[in-house]
Amino acid sequence: MEFSRPVADVIRSRASWRTYTGRPVEAPKRERLEALMAQARGPMGAALRFRFVELGEGEAWDLRRAGTYGFIRGARLFIAGAVRRGRGDMEDYGFALERIILSATDMGLGTCWLGGTFDRGGFGAAVGAAAGEVVPAVTPVGYATLARSVSDTVIRWGAGSKQRKPWGELFFDGGFDAPLDPARAGRWAEPLELVRLAPSASNRQPWRLVVHAAGGERVRLYVRRTAAYDRLTAVDLQRIDMGIAMCHFELAARARGLAGGWRVEEGVPPAPLPRTEYVATWEGRGGGATSSGW
Repeated sequence: MEFSRPVADVIRSRASWRTYTGRPVEAPKRERLEALMAQARGPMGAALRFRFVELGEGEAWDLRRAGTYGFIRGARLFIAGAVRRGRGDMEDYGFALERIILSATDMGLGTCWLGGTFDRGGFGAAVGAAAGEVVPAVTPVGYATLARSVSDTVIRWGAGSKQRKPWGELFFDGGFDAPLDPARAGRWAEPLELVRLAPSASNRQPWRLVVHAAGGERVRLYVRRTAAYDRLTAVDLQRIDMGIAMCHFELAARARGLAGGWRVEEGVPPAPLPRTEYVATWEGRGGGATSSGW
């Protein structure tokens, strides 16, 4: 997948938009996104698929009348997907949908991560979610208004959408007892920084990464869970966040010509931090850049 500009610029320009003009997305852009949806997969190998869902006036209200949907205005075109329950399902869904979202951003389109459970009706019915499948998140896609609505501004302010944790809280040098200084990060500085800028549910930023081995050829990803957060919805939103982080890291590594891929190691020692669980490891390889995703 190619972007029209450096992926770092695309990631930095991505923002959540909840108010749209209603202007239709042109056919070439829809076709490009449909092609990306048809190719979508993640590094864990979960079975997933995506499609456009176009809503009429009344139908849009029925599907968005509760919770965060009530704050989406002017959007009629959404991207939704289904993933089969199993190992790596939420990580792969987050990985794949974030890549689609970044492509939409590169095309000048607005998006907004909306996480929840949609498999029993609405979007679930629209994508034909079968038994054993779940629709864990969707996004509107279209042309955002030039100015944010009052409700959009309030939501962003309440979530602290522009605020990001400092490096010392997120990234570590060889173990959790040694925060990673950006000056020591070397070639991993940009991939880590673009993880730091990634979106996450309620802006909790639950990713923690530890750079291991001589030369930093192994980077382990952990989730630092927010207490009781996994009980708010029927899907694990913070595992989706892990997939988003994996997507940003991989795209940034590829852009810098850093070869490697994601894998799940066996026997990783438990993290010494509370509520912190191992997720996956980026392992560097010699030669040209490779991808564990598409």
